[in-house]
Amino acid sequence: MTLFQALVLGIVQGLTEYLPVSSSAHLVLVPWALGWEFEPGAAFAFDVLVQLGTLVAVIAYFWKDLIHMLRAVLQALIHREAWQDPYVRLAGWIVLGTLPAVIAGVALKDIVEAAFGSPMATSIFLLLTAALLMAAERIGKRLRPIESATWKDAVWIGLAQALALFPGLSRSGATISAGLLRGIDRLGAARFSFLLSIPVMIGAGALAIGDLAALPAAGDYVPAVLVGFVSAAIVGYASIRWMLGFVTRHSLAAFSAYCAIVGLLGVAIGLARGG
Repeated sequence: MTLFQALVLGIVQGLTEYLPVSSSAHLVLVPWALGWEFEPGAAFAFDVLVQLGTLVAVIAYFWKDLIHMLRAVLQALIHREAWQDPYVRLAGWIVLGTLPAVIAGVALKDIVEAAFGSPMATSIFLLLTAALLMAAERIGKRLRPIESATWKDAVWIGLAQALALFPGLSRSGATISAGLLRGIDRLGAARFSFLLSIPVMIGAGALAIGDLAALPAAGDYVPAVLVGFVSAAIVGYASIRWMLGFVTRHSLAAFSAYCAIVGLLGVAIGLARGG
């Protein structure tokens, strides 16, 4: 992988991680469409590690919320009445919502890695993302603020995040849609989705670092990973800021249409190339 390719893929990751269009799908389909070929194990490790750039972006954007949650949890450990603090509940729901993805990630690791090598499967999953986004817009009531979330909401959204381990099933699209289907408003669903991504990306990144270190000549990949990391962090921060402003005024229909178009194009190209 050249530094130019790493830069392009880092920008793609930053643009698409927090938009409901599946960053993993774009990291599979963009190199495929451009004819870039990478060693599968190194490509998978790069794709996961470059997500750490967007992890830095979301931590930088929500650092005040994260500090509030940490303080609230520490207070709750000292004073029983502090357990009623909304930030304590939010922290608890993030932990609970993370568990399904952790379990699925361990159980399905090999299957997920194989899916990253299948542009056709990725395109089909992207069509499912489009359908999910449209269903959430048509069915979701969008009346409740995130502060009203319950443990049932956290589990439901967490299950959606677990399904989104597969490339093409957008993590933000699945979790935001799950929140909308539970009646949470768009801004609240997006905020919870972004915060919920933090533990999963930390875990996935730690595993990917181990996978990358086990590759022959692993040091050769470090410059490319760093370029992808930095570009993903910068673009990812701007993407979060834009997305939160967008969902307060607009529906997700445009993203549904985009996923449908890209998914259909991927299927068409795959059929033309013989799969």
